[in-house]
Amino acid sequence: MTMREKIEEAVARYPDQRSAIMPALLIAQREHGYLPGPVLEEVADILRVERIWVYELATFYTLFHTEPIGTFHLQLCDNVSCMLCGAETLLQHLETTLGISKGETTPDRLFTLSTVECLGACEMAPVMQVGDDYHGALDIARIDALVVGLRTEAGQATGVDLAAAPPGE
Repeated sequence: MTMREKIEEAVARYPDQRSAIMPALLIAQREHGYLPGPVLEEVADILRVERIWVYELATFYTLFHTEPIGTFHLQLCDNVSCMLCGAETLLQHLETTLGISKGETTPDRLFTLSTVECLGACEMAPVMQVGDDYHGALDIARIDALVVGLRTEAGQATGVDLAAAPPGE
């Protein structure tokens, strides 16, 4: 099924085309990995809505990416509950471990590190979203295990042992 067909199928569930912009953007992002300008224009054309409406949503919400991101997007919550439970320390640790700053992607394009205003999971604080999965009650040991697990997962997909690789290698 093409991206157009998936979007047209999704649109049928909404009362008007404009209401379907967010699900259409999610479909397009899954298809392309991110949402460059031509993809945003294609989504607007498929939905027959103003291009600015599509652009506004794609650039407002943190779940949409208009630039390429790493295979694993680490989104650490930095709202009050997570901050009080050590999110700042975890962010510094991730920056050191990955060799990148917040908002950057490792040179091997494996990890992109971001902070988000709120993941709505205060009961799990500090919490981080990786792809569609939440990881909560984090500490440095759990962060390290998660990063090694993600490297292993990537290595299994490529046939290369990335678990012990230095950041960006």
